Amino acid sequence: MLKVESIETYYGQSQALFGITLNLMEGEVVTLLGRNGMGKSTTISSIMGLTPISKGKISFLGKSIDRSPSYSIARLGIGLVPEGRQIFPTLTVRENLLATAADYTHSSSPYTLADILTIFPRLGERLNNYGNQLSGGEQQMLAIGRALMINPRLLILDEATEGLAPLVRQEIWHGLGILKAKGLAILVVDKNIQALFKIAERHYIIEKGKVVWTGTTSQLQSQPELQTQFLGV
Repeated sequence: MLKVESIETYYGQSQALFGITLNLMEGEVVTLLGRNGMGKSTTISSIMGLTPISKGKISFLGKSIDRSPSYSIARLGIGLVPEGRQIFPTLTVRENLLATAADYTHSSSPYTLADILTIFPRLGERLNNYGNQLSGGEQQMLAIGRALMINPRLLILDEATEGLAPLVRQEIWHGLGILKAKGLAILVVDKNIQALFKIAERHYIIEKGKVVWTGTTSQLQSQPELQTQFLGV
């Protein structure tokens, strides 16, 4: 579904990615792991066309996207939940969700407002509240719901539960579990490794802009020294 081949990305004269390669299949949940500042968010920005790559190739569903503008990439079926959420603060929850609604992928069962409220019931209690009146966890649920309203084939989450209370984290992981059961492919960045083990099939560890390890959940669980070396856990 998603194929990233040996990409290099710069910020000005400073190189951030050094030949990142990864892939993701239909219906698969894959993680990008690593300490802060190692290139995870830059990898996502490069996939989404927000930070242009200087070398390498990126394709989605067999179509090259490494020179496409971000809006075209979204319309192909990639929904992004960015770090920091970036919801519309002066729109209500209902308006945030309906403002982005579009069935770009011509889904046989496109997501509706009711579907989002079923996945995240807490949003149903806050439908008429403005974005800036929500807690951090509610904003994250809203950001996920907003991304789903474009009916993506692939959902990308950058720092899915960072800084959130444990109970809210559980609600978000539960929601992502529902999406996985529906067959949605997910690429996720998060530091909650134990929660990721429950939902993800494969993992990529990034260190200083390079993929230093990739493997399955069972393989990573069996190598705690990798977690200590690269994840600091």
